[in-house]
Amino acid sequence: MAANLRNSSVNWRDHLVVPVPTATSRVRQRGFAHGELLAKMIAAELRMEYSLALRRLGQIRQLGSKRENRLVQLSDSFAAKNQRRVIDRKILLVDDVLTTGGTLIAASKVLKSAGAKEVNALVFAKKL
Repeated sequence: MAANLRNSSVNWRDHLVVPVPTATSRVRQRGFAHGELLAKMIAAELRMEYSLALRRLGQIRQLGSKRENRLVQLSDSFAAKNQRRVIDRKILLVDDVLTTGGTLIAASKVLKSAGAKEVNALVFAKKL
């Protein structure tokens, strides 16, 4: 993921790396937050600023849900954790899998409402 960013023509160093937060029940189950790990590694490798600027509200599990249900479920699933960090910033939102895009849409809306200038997303995999 970092190599793809490094090899692009975009200057990513002025972006704040923000992971899509995982539901706390899933973190307890797994023992780690996969999105945070990916985002931290990318930020460290590319010497970018990292922030847990979002928090997850609720424990909604989306696995197996249809796109319409995901979009409704996610509409109130995130909140800005530290608004001062995102105001007038370009954000690189990091997630593990893109399925319907609902998670990234909902998280992006929250970041933009918190004052982010621009939100771009980077995902590890896309479901086909």
